Amino acid sequence: MVDPNTELVAELGNRIDRLAELYQNARRENELLRNEVAQLTGQLKEAIASKAEAEEQLGHTKMAKVLESAPEDVQQTKSRISQIVREIDKCIALLNR
Repeated sequence: MVDPNTELVAELGNRIDRLAELYQNARRENELLRNEVAQLTGQLKEAIASKAEAEEQLGHTKMAKVLESAPEDVQQTKSRISQIVREIDKCIALLNR
């Protein structure tokens, strides 16, 4: 006859082994997910930088078109230049804080 305590100990050992295996699998998956998050974060930062650069180039292109425009658009050009000067003043004010 088999001792019931021996069976319980064996069952407990099996469950502990299974739990340790599940833990290791979860740990590996967690590491993979952390790596993926880091990679995606890097891609997002690159995309944000690229977007900012594209927006800056678009602004420059718009400014060039405004400056190339006909004499009728002088008022619009002056307005745009004034807006840029205000933006520069705001940036300077933020830097001086």
